[in-house]
Amino acid sequence: MKHVLKGALAGAALLTTLAGGAAQAQTYNLTLCGASPGGLWSLLGAGVDAAVKEAFPGSTVTYQTSGGGLANVALLDQSKCDLAIIHDAEAKAALGGLEPFQGKIDSMATVAQLYSWAPMQAIVNADYAEENGLTKLEDIAEKKLPITVVLNRRGNIVSSIGEEMLNAIGASPEQIEEWGGSVEYAASSEQGDLMRDRRVDMLLNSLFVNHSSIRELASSIDVKLLPITDETAQKVIDEWDIQRYTIPADAYDWADEDTLTLTVSAQLFARKDADPQMVKDITQALVDNVDKLQGVHKAMAPLDVELMKGATTVPYHPEAQKVYDATGS
Repeated sequence: MKHVLKGALAGAALLTTLAGGAAQAQTYNLTLCGASPGGLWSLLGAGVDAAVKEAFPGSTVTYQTSGGGLANVALLDQSKCDLAIIHDAEAKAALGGLEPFQGKIDSMATVAQLYSWAPMQAIVNADYAEENGLTKLEDIAEKKLPITVVLNRRGNIVSSIGEEMLNAIGASPEQIEEWGGSVEYAASSEQGDLMRDRRVDMLLNSLFVNHSSIRELASSIDVKLLPITDETAQKVIDEWDIQRYTIPADAYDWADEDTLTLTVSAQLFARKDADPQMVKDITQALVDNVDKLQGVHKAMAPLDVELMKGATTVPYHPEAQKVYDATGS
């Protein structure tokens, strides 16, 4: 009888070992929708891939280029990717059925917040600012200035946020045109040249603090950073569900005071009906290997688990939430 019992226990142990080995041998072959190749989101895609590979050797997270977060909402909704990076404001637009969406899309669930420090920066030619007494963004409307402003290209969410900031201060594109100015639209890579060539007086765009394009611009012409009032900030927050952000005085050697503005954040999403085990495993992989994301670019150094679980626009997938709850941080 003892021999039978020993054999049964040994068999159970073997099954447990095999089961454990099967769990450890789990692999994933996933697609992550990002944006253009070569940008920060492609680096984040590589970071997610590295984190998942570390946790589940043999796995692959393939970065798929796209038109960006707005396009990714539709791609994820159509199950054309397993994971997607989307800005909070883009998710807000999808949930509300705002343009460019034809109806409400609520198939998303948050997996992790990736960053929340891409502030809207109003950078104006210092000579123009001095000549017109321009010290804050609201002065444009108060003085009805004939200013030429460049926003990001149409169809980019930060272009819409820029327009909303102008609307909030009482200086819509139409009003600026009535005052003799204009609002132009151009890609981030083109805005510095427009400023340097004096074809625009101010750019208003979402950029990381001390971004190389800002340093290059400031080395060519004198520039000034314009703050917004708390009242303006609240109007835009109510519309887009984004966050306040203060650019510290020491961020630039040509700025001498803290600057209040707004920031967009980017989150990693899965579908609400995604495989629960996959969501749990991917979230755990990111929590356990956050250094893989921090290491993709110096701008990602502030990322930690507390930030990852801090998104508010779209509820977290239940399995992702369980992982964060278990961290106790």
